[in-house]
Amino acid sequence: MAGMSSMRGVLLMMTLWELGCGAHGGRPAEALENHGGTCTPELYGAGLFTTGAWDFFMAFSPDQRRVLFGRADDRFQHYTLYETQLTDEGHWSRPVLPRFATEWSNADPHFSPDGRTVYFISNRPEPGEQGPRSSYDIWAASLDTDGAWEDARRLPAPVNDKHRDEWSPAVAANGNLYFGGERDGTLGGSDLWVSRWVDGAYQPPENLGPAINSSVHELEPWIAPDERYLIFSALRREDGLGGYDLFLSRKVDGAWTPARRLCEGINTPASDYNHSVSPDGKWLYFSSTRPFTGDVGARFDAPRDDSAVQGIGRGTGDMYRIPMSALGL
Repeated sequence: MAGMSSMRGVLLMMTLWELGCGAHGGRPAEALENHGGTCTPELYGAGLFTTGAWDFFMAFSPDQRRVLFGRADDRFQHYTLYETQLTDEGHWSRPVLPRFATEWSNADPHFSPDGRTVYFISNRPEPGEQGPRSSYDIWAASLDTDGAWEDARRLPAPVNDKHRDEWSPAVAANGNLYFGGERDGTLGGSDLWVSRWVDGAYQPPENLGPAINSSVHELEPWIAPDERYLIFSALRREDGLGGYDLFLSRKVDGAWTPARRLCEGINTPASDYNHSVSPDGKWLYFSSTRPFTGDVGARFDAPRDDSAVQGIGRGTGDMYRIPMSALGL
């Protein structure tokens, strides 16, 4: 991504520098109640999804046999999407670039609940343009009847603003599209928005309001298929623990409840973000820059490559997971 900088990458680099200098977030507020008796996530996917590179975001197909995941450069400025599939022998295939994401910078994959379409962000140009673009837009790619990827398409206005970034698109079962971004009407920096799907068209994005958004940056929503809860990342909120933290809000009688920080263990003084929930609703996956020195657990690389795990815990992004039951969900 020569000649341009990702706002998210710049914020992350600043946060890591501040944490290294001993700076921390504001006053920690009461965290979300821990329902599971423990809030200790496990490192996940050593050798494949967690490698010591900057690993982030995992998107599972509904049958959980296909995974799209992201990997960034050391400055978190250029993003690459990979795809792996579960073989009949029970191993994950060697990661490849999906057909729709072989060029430019691509990130933040999210499958639609029906598994037919993946939404992602990209700085690629549209046909006829000279790339890359100066901002990230939301794109979509669908699977054909044979399970092969079709060409990606850029979502139209009013979803995308060609002069501003959109982040982490997540789609509910009714087609409503949630995403992060800066645009007119923000409460702070980046806010979370929803563009409702009505009569086959996206409507102008609506700010999710002060129960969700704050005076700082909210970036990455993950919406439940039925829209009953929302998990999102935010940077240095007053009720955070450090860098990026994960928060949850529930929808009650059509309104979002005030967001609460997920429990310590999920959140740390490091950055915890880039999250998703498995299609069966059983697992929360997220990336963390926390240190790690223990046993990496089950290996996902076949054949095994020990060099693929040597950098785990070095402070970039490693993938973790925790049962959703620990959150009462």
